[in-house]
Amino acid sequence: MSNATSATSAVADRYASALFDLADNARALDQVAQDLATIRKLIAESKDLARLIASPIIGRAAQTKGLLAVLDAVGIQGLTRNFVGTVAANGRARDLPGMAKAFLAELARRRGETTATVTTAIPLTEAQLQQLTDTLRGVLGGAKVSVDAQVDPDILGGLVVKVGSRLFDSSIRSKLQRLQLAMKGVA
Repeated sequence: MSNATSATSAVADRYASALFDLADNARALDQVAQDLATIRKLIAESKDLARLIASPIIGRAAQTKGLLAVLDAVGIQGLTRNFVGTVAANGRARDLPGMAKAFLAELARRRGETTATVTTAIPLTEAQLQQLTDTLRGVLGGAKVSVDAQVDPDILGGLVVKVGSRLFDSSIRSKLQRLQLAMKGVA
């Protein structure tokens, strides 16, 4: 891991930890978790929002104003809204997805849940997500499972599931790579 990536991860972890403590004291862990999942989904689905938080050209005040307008539009209030405003005002809006991921991972860990990172080429529907969660619960011996759904169009199709150190890759991209390697061996 590069120094820049590990520094970003450390910042995200510190902010997530602070938010976790605030949410725990306010007895709002579930609400904050739901809000952060919504924020992650919005950023993943909107290129404009992703550009807003990532752009070094857009000033902190404009980022803060834009982010808070988006949160108001989707009904995110209270602690989460204040947290996002503070993060943006501190120039850390680009780290919001990492902060949300770290918060949700810590919540799952404290609840004794296993977190499975699932990458698909297109967003999963709620029914597909529930079916996948049920399947993973069965594979993991009935353990509580928290699914972290991510979208990466580069995998072309299929799924990439990571649970702890185990990786199951049934993406079309990896199948094509294996086929390419096999064909090179034949030629």
